[in-house]
Amino acid sequence: MGTIAALVLTLALFAYVFWPQGRLFQQRAKTRLDYLEERKTTVYDNLRDLSFEYQAGKYPEEDYLAQRAGLEDEAAGILHEMDVLEGHAR
Repeated sequence: MGTIAALVLTLALFAYVFWPQGRLFQQRAKTRLDYLEERKTTVYDNLRDLSFEYQAGKYPEEDYLAQRAGLEDEAAGILHEMDVLEGHAR
């Protein structure tokens, strides 16, 4: 009798945990603008980290300037593309 009750309880538990709810999670498809926004945030974070590490003395000035110029160029390209895409959306 106890085994049957344990089996019924186990089956009920599994049904409760794994039964689909009918409202499955659906993620909105990412647009190019969403991707660019994420990339912009990453580039800005990298610029901030680079500046911090340079001020801490971890980079020689010429390396810092080269890396900063590359990140700033990348950020400018991202912002330009975002402006173009937002202009088309209007």
